[in-house]
Amino acid sequence: MTKKLDYIRFIREKVGSERIFLNFAGGLICNEEGEVLLQKRGDRNAWGFPGGAMELGESAEETAIREVYEETGLKVTVEHLIGVYTKYYDEYPNGDQAQTIVFFFQCKTVGGTLKTDGNETLELKYFPIDQFPPLFVKQHEDAWEDWLSKKKGCFR
Repeated sequence: MTKKLDYIRFIREKVGSERIFLNFAGGLICNEEGEVLLQKRGDRNAWGFPGGAMELGESAEETAIREVYEETGLKVTVEHLIGVYTKYYDEYPNGDQAQTIVFFFQCKTVGGTLKTDGNETLELKYFPIDQFPPLFVKQHEDAWEDWLSKKKGCFR
């Protein structure tokens, strides 16, 4: 078995904090009551959808499935693509800059149990659609709006 490469660390060692493209994938997951799962992120202390960075050799779907599991403890399958969100910029707390590209999927839980790690994930909570908290970045807000509008395969 080969050691997994931490792509972001690898590339940042070469370019420092300069603006680069970073690819992410995440999932929108509903429970049986129709509430939507959000993750309180450790890096921002704010709510967002579970997901994370793609590693070399992964597809966007594989990334979403892996990241949802790592951040929530839930095993999921991808039902469909909500959208691809590409023209967004972020500056991280450590000063790193990126144009972030996010693939958002509607996911279905097929196993696992909710768990937090106290580091990447501070809290996990299902929210009713009409009681949604602010989300930590515009990409998540746009994906949320597209999902509420029942759109599929969006691109922004």
